[in-house]
Amino acid sequence: MAPIRVAIVGLGKIARDQHLGAIEATDGIELVAVASRHAKLDDIACFHEIGDLLASDVKFDAVSLCTPPVGRFEQAKAALDAGKHVMLEKPPGATLSEVYALEKLAKAKGVSLFSTWHSRAAAAVEPARALLAKRKIRSVAVEWKEDVRHWHPGQAWIWEPGGLGVFDPGINALSIVTRILPESFHLTRSELTFPANRAAPIAASLSFETDSGVPVSAEFDWRQTGPQTWDIRAETDEGPIVLTHGGSRLFVDGKSAIVEEDREYRNLYRDFVTLVAESRSDADFSPLVHVADAFMLGRRIQTDVFED
Repeated sequence: MAPIRVAIVGLGKIARDQHLGAIEATDGIELVAVASRHAKLDDIACFHEIGDLLASDVKFDAVSLCTPPVGRFEQAKAALDAGKHVMLEKPPGATLSEVYALEKLAKAKGVSLFSTWHSRAAAAVEPARALLAKRKIRSVAVEWKEDVRHWHPGQAWIWEPGGLGVFDPGINALSIVTRILPESFHLTRSELTFPANRAAPIAASLSFETDSGVPVSAEFDWRQTGPQTWDIRAETDEGPIVLTHGGSRLFVDGKSAIVEEDREYRNLYRDFVTLVAESRSDADFSPLVHVADAFMLGRRIQTDVFED
């Protein structure tokens, strides 16, 4: 099969840090165009907006949307209406209604829609899922704390409505937990900490409960400096199962089981190639559902002004 010709929309930090290298390293897909208001690539067809790209004579099969979630619906809809396969950077959208509308449209157009969760593609996630399916889980605790100034320097959109604030990284943790637990869970408590000058939270403390009553807790914070914390710990009847470093390392009963370098985005593009070849979609929005619940049930706590 000929390589999938993909266009990236939004040539910002995540596209440069992850997507460009992953496309280059993945068989079966090639970058043929970019649509970005603020950046260009040498030797690649570049356009200001997706509308300009779609109106051009550039031949392409798919779009990888790396823009912020607010405004992405119109871009994805335009691509789907044009019969293009669409890959969505996380979070897949700003609201639940729009992402479900995209799923419906992709089905009607007969093209693939891929709602990506890069942390699910980390090396230890599937092994942890297999282990937890065989054990009795007693509790799960998530600690996801990082430095927003390091990971999102000068990115004002993350503090606006729809930018998600601390849930921009926190949804990565939820994407792993929704994958590895053998049963579903629901929110029971949400406390959201907002800087006095921001519209999105800088920290969140959440409690969930699985269908069988297993407690799941999550602590998200964007104010951690120094070493970053991306840990998920499941206590089981046979000992602890712990994922660290965002899901790339696994410890079973206190012993190291998996340590692997970052291949998340290469895995995502490999999966996208397969989805398109098989005329399938992968649109799991459950992590975004939990984030929406956190805002709906959230008790607001105000903290100090935050400046970049």
